Parts: sequence; C-alpha cells; structure tokens
Amino acid sequence: QVQLVESGGGLVQPGGSLRLSCAASGNIFSINRMGWYRQAPGKQRELVAIVTRGGSTNYADSVKGRFTISRDNAKNTVYLQMNSLKPEDTAVYYCNAVVGGNMYWGQGTPVTVSS
Repeated sequence: QVQLVESGGGLVQPGGSLRLSCAASGNIFSINRMGWYRQAPGKQRELVAIVTRGGSTNYADSVKGRFTISRDNAKNTVYLQMNSLKPEDTAVYYCNAVVGGNMYWGQGTPVTVSS
C-alpha cells in the first residue's frame, strides 16, 4: 500500500555530515507520521527521530543536537540531516511511516562513519 525508498547513505568521516532522504509512494494520502530508525551491526533496531505531518519532532537522546528530521509534504519525502557524525552512528538507517494504524518500512540505507 505504501512504498518507502531511502537514499543518501554512504561512507563519511567522523565529524562529517550526511542527509538521508525517504520518498513515499502509493497510498500516501493518510500518512500521519514518518520517522527514521537505525540498526547497528549486532544490535537491535532503535528509533532515531520522528516527525508528524504538522512538523512536530522527537529525537533519541543520542542524536539530539546533531540530527534534524524534516518533512516535505508536497514531495512526500522525509529527510534526516546528520551532522557531527560519530563512529557510533554507523548503522543501516530505515525509513518508517504510519498509515491508518499500519507501519511501513523502507529497505534501509547504510551509513558508515569511519576515518
């Protein structure tokens, strides 16, 4: 019903920046909330940030002050601006959307922070 496609991941040095994008398609008329999760090697998937249609946001403590989530409703796209990246941020980042009580996931885009 909803397809999410992430892009923007890659290799970056510590202290660098990346911007992830997630484009939604399909039955996107009722997307209420979108967010980013990440899963580091050998770890559980964890919430990174959430943004509602109205623009309210919530962040994991580990990324507050460094990451910014935003949403372009006209483009049906959510972004994650990641600054001051740390090696601990290395993970596969997944886009998430809530539509009519259902959750949808993107395929994930890997982010590697290493010198």
